[in-house]
Amino acid sequence: MWTPRLDLSRSASGEVSVRVGHELVDEYLHFLAGRARPNSLVAAGFDLKVFFTWSRLEPKDVTTKDVIAFVAAQRTPRVTRKIVRISDGGSGLSSRTVARRLSSISGLYFYLLARGDCGVATNPVPRGLATRRARRNGGRGVPLVRTPRLLPRILEPNEVDRLMAALRTTRDRAMVEAMVFGGLRRCEVLALEMSDLRVGERKVFIAKGKGGHQRLIPMSSRFFASVARYLDTERPTDAVTDAVFVVLKGQHRGQPLSAAGLRQILESARDRAGLAHGSCHELRHTCMTRLREAGMALEAVQAQAGHASIETTRIY
Repeated sequence: MWTPRLDLSRSASGEVSVRVGHELVDEYLHFLAGRARPNSLVAAGFDLKVFFTWSRLEPKDVTTKDVIAFVAAQRTPRVTRKIVRISDGGSGLSSRTVARRLSSISGLYFYLLARGDCGVATNPVPRGLATRRARRNGGRGVPLVRTPRLLPRILEPNEVDRLMAALRTTRDRAMVEAMVFGGLRRCEVLALEMSDLRVGERKVFIAKGKGGHQRLIPMSSRFFASVARYLDTERPTDAVTDAVFVVLKGQHRGQPLSAAGLRQILESARDRAGLAHGSCHELRHTCMTRLREAGMALEAVQAQAGHASIETTRIY
């Protein structure tokens, strides 16, 4: 029996590698690395580690019964740790987390089936549970895990002001402005390069959007003013990277800022501002919600957000 583990590494060129200790699963993660963002790759690796640690099975031995039992186990309240779902106050993992883990498992088995040399005959993750209506209409069954469609959590204008006032550098203000005024994702903010800033047009080119999609979006003048001050007064002159936002001090000075670094900056600012919430994604939600409230067409919000489907944008 193999022992799953999660090993993360980064090459000199910045490429992320994830391994869990099984040849077939590691080969899938290597394949996935060429198709997914680093965060998605790490999440998939973690999900597969969790599943195979729980199941203690070889990939070829997993059955649909095992997958259904895994879903039940994930929703079971934790007795050794206090885990409370923010969405409904319940215990155990949220529906969205469980659904993501099922998607990671299903992705692995679609890969193994496509290879055809792994001893896997079917994908053990069912596409849905059969219902009378589904059978009658010839459609897909209901999903194994129902994920509630919740309204986005946003910040009020005074909360945004308090958060901005609590940020300690112009670099930090520029990054927050990119999310709250432009709706950029955290990964998109960190991936910005100098050539992506279209100052004359007051636009930003998103070269590395979610799913590899690119877009050109308008951006607030406040963002460009903050970036200009940051470049003039804070960004190390000896930085050799093209990344806009870099580490300002310490042993990694001049290197691109990491996701963990941005998360820590935001958490510290929230604490100083006395805010109970305000994640990177909530800042993005705030931007899109305010654009809709201002009368922007849903299709325009979709383009600003970089959503592949307008159904995703309808939440605003």
